[in-house]
Amino acid sequence: MWVVGLLAYGVAVFHRSSLGVAAVDAQERFSAGASAVSLFLVLQLAVYAAFQVPVGVALDRFGSRRMIMAGAGTMAAGQLVLALAEDVPTAIAARVLVGAGDAMTFISVLRVVSFWFPGTAAPLVTQLTGILGQIGSIVAAYPLVALLHSTSWTATFLGAAATGVLVGVLVLVALRDAPEGTPRPVPPGMAELRQGLLDTWREPGTRIGLYTHLVTQFSGTVFALLWGYPFLVVGQGLTPGTAAGLLTLLVLVGMGVGPALGRLCARWPLRRSVLVFGILLATVTAWTVVLLWPGRSPLWLLVLLVVVLGTNGPGSMIGFDYARTENPVERHGSASGVVNVGGFVASLLTILAVGAVLDLLTPGGSTAYDLDAFRAAFAVQYLFWAIGLAGVVRHRRELRARLARDGVVLRPLHVAMGARLRRRAS
Repeated sequence: MWVVGLLAYGVAVFHRSSLGVAAVDAQERFSAGASAVSLFLVLQLAVYAAFQVPVGVALDRFGSRRMIMAGAGTMAAGQLVLALAEDVPTAIAARVLVGAGDAMTFISVLRVVSFWFPGTAAPLVTQLTGILGQIGSIVAAYPLVALLHSTSWTATFLGAAATGVLVGVLVLVALRDAPEGTPRPVPPGMAELRQGLLDTWREPGTRIGLYTHLVTQFSGTVFALLWGYPFLVVGQGLTPGTAAGLLTLLVLVGMGVGPALGRLCARWPLRRSVLVFGILLATVTAWTVVLLWPGRSPLWLLVLLVVVLGTNGPGSMIGFDYARTENPVERHGSASGVVNVGGFVASLLTILAVGAVLDLLTPGGSTAYDLDAFRAAFAVQYLFWAIGLAGVVRHRRELRARLARDGVVLRPLHVAMGARLRRRAS
């Protein structure tokens, strides 16, 4: 069941990334500038973030199988429209469809994980889902680009649409929401839906999950998705090959770190915030050193920055673990949807803010940004780090108070680790 869901998510990532790797061809096809193509990405992310809570509510009502099928069909329709599009408005409509279908997929696969895996295995499988799903971006970067250059725009995106249809059929045939015999919740009415969503938001575990996702995800996402490559090549003076290698390293680090974080969350579920603070501290420190370095940073420092940013994606998955463990199963969909809003809203706003600062500090609309402009632009990240940290600290305190009322004892970390070591020794 997990492999079927994982394949659906990987194809969703493929659809999400497909236009980014074809950006130059898109400019030629639609006679559009870079700002217009950037608008495709911004609107796609905006739709993705806006759909998270409605999709989460629908997921609790209709189940993972139906939602993943709907997402695959919607993304296939978007790719079909893009294949036939000849102007910018039609292309934008196509990417809106892709963003909507993408929004239905990931949290639906996480719900499959919560039903088919026991509690101790779920954090690790969740991390593996997020990591292995990124293979879809590799497929977009290599086979899709090769097909685009060997055939045509229309043939390439018709093929992408066909991939979405095939995944929808596979999900219809092979995927089941839960093991046989699992009680099926009674579909709630509108009053129950509103109350359930309110209860989801009131749960401190949901809110700490949202701010965890926000504070750990956005920096790595902004770097990998749009502004990292220009920063490395234009700002730091690296060759395109070296910059591409660093972005590949970012993905590989995430693949290595994710399973380790999953095991730590399963072993120390009451200490997940320690991991969040550690990832945040490392990210802020690495960026601060790079931004304050006199002149261009040495390669070893940029490698260190990329390695640290590679932990951001796996770190954001801790937010979904909070949603899973602190909410009843009938609210897992809506809780995951709320959590998923955090990082993508912060990423979207940071992408826009970095672009605005670069344009403000670069005269004449040129794209020849200097290093000082990049420094000022990336400094906007500190605002979102502060917002995220304040949210995590506040709701961590609320969650611990609620756990204390429920009779859960939180011992100091060194005491808890000592007790575990003594149990293992005995």
